[in-house]
Amino acid sequence: MNASERAKGLDITTKIASVVTLFKAQFPDAKADLKPWKNDPDTQELVDPDSIDIGFHFPGWSRRYQSNSILVQIRFYKDPAEQSEKLIGIETCGFSHVGQAWKFSTIDSWECVGQCQPAQDAEKQLKIFCRQVFELFN
Repeated sequence: MNASERAKGLDITTKIASVVTLFKAQFPDAKADLKPWKNDPDTQELVDPDSIDIGFHFPGWSRRYQSNSILVQIRFYKDPAEQSEKLIGIETCGFSHVGQAWKFSTIDSWECVGQCQPAQDAEKQLKIFCRQVFELFN
């Protein structure tokens, strides 16, 4: 779900702002987009209502990141018994003009997969960012 739609209270709004700050600390050229998903019915069918989704766009195509944009999806599990949400993982995808170039997930093996791979130091930056997001939400 678009981060802008999830920002319904001070606590979650502050955490979303912190996620943007953490990402920009690792990727200073990126500009945050709190509404990466369109509001049409076809797109909304694909959106996870239990996630916080933020797009980050670079000024152009980046050889180091092998993308123009990175989509960050912070995924949660709603525990009905406890009436709370628990962070289960973070998925990031790099996109270029031809579509998805790579994917990095903390739910799987914490490795980039895809036809194009970001540079090793960029992957390391993603791992640092993800660890910091885990700390923020836990």
